[in-house]
Amino acid sequence: MASEYLEHKLALLPGLPGCYLMKNVNSQIIYVGKAKNLKNRVRSYFKSSHTGKTAQLVSEIVDFETIITSTDKEAFLLEITLIQKHQPYFNIKLKQGTGYPYIKITHERDPQLLLVNDVRKDGGYYFGPYPNVYAAEETIHFLQKVYPLRRCTGFQGRPCLYYHMGQCLGACFKEVPEAAYQEQIRKIKSFLNGNTGHAEKQLRSRMEAAAAEMQYERAADLRDQIRYIEATVEKQKIISNDNTPRDIFNFYLDKGWLSIQVFFIRQARLMKREKRLFPIVSTAEEELASFIVQFYHRKNTVLPREILVPKSIDGAVIEELLHVPVRTPQRGTKRDLLEMAGKNARLVLEEKFRLLELDERKTTGAMKEITDALGIAPGHKIEAFDHSHIQGADLVSAMVVFVDGQPNKKLYRKYKLRTVDHADETASTLEVIRRRYTRLLKEHAALPDLILMDGGDIQMNAVKEVLEDELDLHIPVAGMVKNDHHKTADLLFGPDDHHVRLDPKSQGFYLVQRIQDEVHRFAITFHRQVHTKHSLSSRLDLIPGVGPKTRNKLLRKYGSTKKISEAEIADLQDLGISKTTAQTIHVILQAEMNTEVRNPRTPTNL
Repeated sequence: MASEYLEHKLALLPGLPGCYLMKNVNSQIIYVGKAKNLKNRVRSYFKSSHTGKTAQLVSEIVDFETIITSTDKEAFLLEITLIQKHQPYFNIKLKQGTGYPYIKITHERDPQLLLVNDVRKDGGYYFGPYPNVYAAEETIHFLQKVYPLRRCTGFQGRPCLYYHMGQCLGACFKEVPEAAYQEQIRKIKSFLNGNTGHAEKQLRSRMEAAAAEMQYERAADLRDQIRYIEATVEKQKIISNDNTPRDIFNFYLDKGWLSIQVFFIRQARLMKREKRLFPIVSTAEEELASFIVQFYHRKNTVLPREILVPKSIDGAVIEELLHVPVRTPQRGTKRDLLEMAGKNARLVLEEKFRLLELDERKTTGAMKEITDALGIAPGHKIEAFDHSHIQGADLVSAMVVFVDGQPNKKLYRKYKLRTVDHADETASTLEVIRRRYTRLLKEHAALPDLILMDGGDIQMNAVKEVLEDELDLHIPVAGMVKNDHHKTADLLFGPDDHHVRLDPKSQGFYLVQRIQDEVHRFAITFHRQVHTKHSLSSRLDLIPGVGPKTRNKLLRKYGSTKKISEAEIADLQDLGISKTTAQTIHVILQAEMNTEVRNPRTPTNL
């Protein structure tokens, strides 16, 4: 029987191919599998009865994650890579072996076509690896018949059997010109790179002829050979014959949240992926550029030889800072990999939103779980606060309200701090708490049953100082604490600010997590609005002839520099602005916009 948490995630699974990673209570990956349809396959673990090792696996699963791919073949290749990396306990029988084989053209005077298990720096040409070993073997047999090289051991003074069969150029008894080998190698390389049209056309013609002559077994053999060829030369994104170490970044933005996916390609395989989710202040492009640079400045981080990013990212700036080529692929396998990273970023973010929506519909008992854990009287209303600023500028605070586990956005409040002009958590908390609850007392409005602060003991002590010492109020106050991964961990509560740990799979924990995410989002959104408005106001104040009244008219009418610069001079005059001032505004803002287009702004927080 799946937990409610797993039921939520199962409902969000996509009907797409990919891999799934099962985790135990310690977040260890205990099983990696692949599926043509992730929704059907993963659900089958929890919706069917099992025995033996499968039953034991299911009993230990407390969480899972998925990675979608473009085809089932890619999922199969990725599964092996993940198993080799994580060595899951329940994949013990799948960990044996040396991986998938390659087709190799040897670097010799008389080259051969071989199936090998590893790639070496020996001057040979390698193609693959190929997950369908049988198909690869059959394709080699086909190539040896159509584009023969050498199949014998070398010069022996007489023609070998393969020469008589037309599968050897005769190195066994004569000196074969190098040009003859090079021509055959050119055709083989073209074939294995996907240019199979001519060969497949010949096979299909022979298959139809055999069928017309009622040689059905021969026709079936030719049909299978065509299938083997298609399976072997199919283009792959998960594993290729390009051994360049590269990292791939892509993102998806929605509702103020940025989802980032990083794919790490090593030894021609997708060895690892990282996913990040967080609300943003600036644009998605600036935040991603900042993320990439900071990502490689972490301790013990090794730079790849190439970084791939979407076309909207200013790769030149990142390349200059990291001294690594930053490119946006326009076609082929690398572009497909970039798109796949973007699809996974979207899937992760949509899963987060859907889980939040499902949790909002299923909050029965969540409030009681929190009050019971804190040892306070049952209640209905929670008010939560958070602060936001950039390097001490444009300080704001925000409050969100949850009633019976549901957000009540009509009760949300925004605060521009009046008495604080620098980054001071204590002073910011003192002001906003004083303003909020002094007002409620004056209006004889209902007080909350619990106050949550996004922070630690500093904020909590400041709240208690105002409530108890100044206003004689005794409302329970708790701090929402995050762990090293910036995720909700537990609550701080009581005179000694002790940690109150909630079950991470409980409704109470989800409610705290939602409140913390929501107040953080609300504060950042408000800060972005204030920062943008102040930035625009400052730019307008620098224009000769623009005073406070003119500035306010422009802000109310247009709201952004771009819209003002695009306005006609006559439209500006309609606001009561003189023609001279209107012309000055138009010229200066147009010049600023043109400068920004020519010199895209470098992210300030790299």
